[in-house]
Amino acid sequence: MVDQQTIEVEVVYALAERQTLVAITVPSGATVGEAVELSGIAKQFPEQDLSACTRGVWGRLAASDQLLQDGDRIELYRPLNIDPREARRQLAAEGKSMGHSDGDTDRD
Repeated sequence: MVDQQTIEVEVVYALAERQTLVAITVPSGATVGEAVELSGIAKQFPEQDLSACTRGVWGRLAASDQLLQDGDRIELYRPLNIDPREARRQLAAEGKSMGHSDGDTDRD
């Protein structure tokens, strides 16, 4: 049971092959950075530098010192392997398009 002095939040991080969601109870007034630290999620990904990840709350960029509200979902965004625009350029150069391996964009 959550009292008025604590809130419940989730911290999520995903790689292509593995995703993790940690639900934790933190003190009211906790920040994004504090919740990430308290979640221990970095220990589950020792090969990744989660401190360097951009962070968001419910899909909106958030600073580490942003205060949390009950039910917030903190997302850790890993760096992209390739810029999406560059990926489209490379596919176009190969005669392909995103989502269509045969280059056929005429769908019924």
